[in-house]
Amino acid sequence: MAWAILFLAGLFEIAWAIGLKYTEGFSRPVPSALTLAAMAISVVLLGMALRTLPVGTAYAIWTGIGAVGTAILGIVLFQEPAHAARLACIGLIVAGIIGLKLAS
Repeated sequence: MAWAILFLAGLFEIAWAIGLKYTEGFSRPVPSALTLAAMAISVVLLGMALRTLPVGTAYAIWTGIGAVGTAILGIVLFQEPAHAARLACIGLIVAGIIGLKLAS
């Protein structure tokens, strides 16, 4: 169950990271409120997962999910570059996430 909670926390990390773009420096109330809510939910869920998972593993996976998801959505939503080197680096992060999960 802790792994599912951690995965969900990572999804909320993606949500708040992408949400930051839409807040326009926290000048737009609705996107700002949604982004702050996603931040809080993400951290609370991470805290719940840390009840049973090692902090180093959980934190690395949480940030990895956030980094990969945000990078992919940046490519899809904001037409950020999708060069082979960038995609390979995203793949390395995914490999690290998988490796940490398998080693736990």
